Amino acid sequence: MSFSPVPEPGSPALDAAVATLRGGGVVAYPSETVWGLAAHPEVPQAIRRLYTLKGRAADKAVQVSCQDAAVALTLAQPSAALEALSALWPGPLTLVTPAHPGVPDALAPGGLIGLRVPAHPLALALLRAAGGVLVTTSCNPSGQPPALSEAQATQMKLADLVLPSGEEHSGGQASTVVQLPELHILRTGGVGEALLRATLKAAGVDTHP
Repeated sequence: MSFSPVPEPGSPALDAAVATLRGGGVVAYPSETVWGLAAHPEVPQAIRRLYTLKGRAADKAVQVSCQDAAVALTLAQPSAALEALSALWPGPLTLVTPAHPGVPDALAPGGLIGLRVPAHPLALALLRAAGGVLVTTSCNPSGQPPALSEAQATQMKLADLVLPSGEEHSGGQASTVVQLPELHILRTGGVGEALLRATLKAAGVDTHP
């Protein structure tokens, strides 16, 4: 499966970030939650580099961030729960769900993919400029707190390029991670369980409490 570039005029900083990604590098970027690290999904060595820089176990999945819900839904097997909860994107919500059969194993180990659409304008601009999809994880060595500012992301020295944000701090709270279809909350974050269940109920999806 290939991710076609979305033409968009970019700033020099954004152009440099995209060139780094397409060249196999790792980019640190801001989001509405915490700072993230990104690699390009079509560059396998970049994904391996992301794991190495972070010190992440090879069998531990990373997140797949998308420019919008429409792109995210193409990477997953359709389900009523996924369709309903995708209405909460963009936002601090990661949905772990069975992947579309065409998605590479590197993005969906064990057949599951963790999808998110960030709400931060610079994160979205990076995604659009890079082709709509990036392999992402929080900007921190595994087991340590994530970066909450550009200065912290720079100090960690985990990225080949830090995308300037002009912001002092990010939101600071990680995304909620939910496994579907059973609505199993793997991590509590910026979207509460009450909103998740209310969204499903409104769409007529059984939440199996």
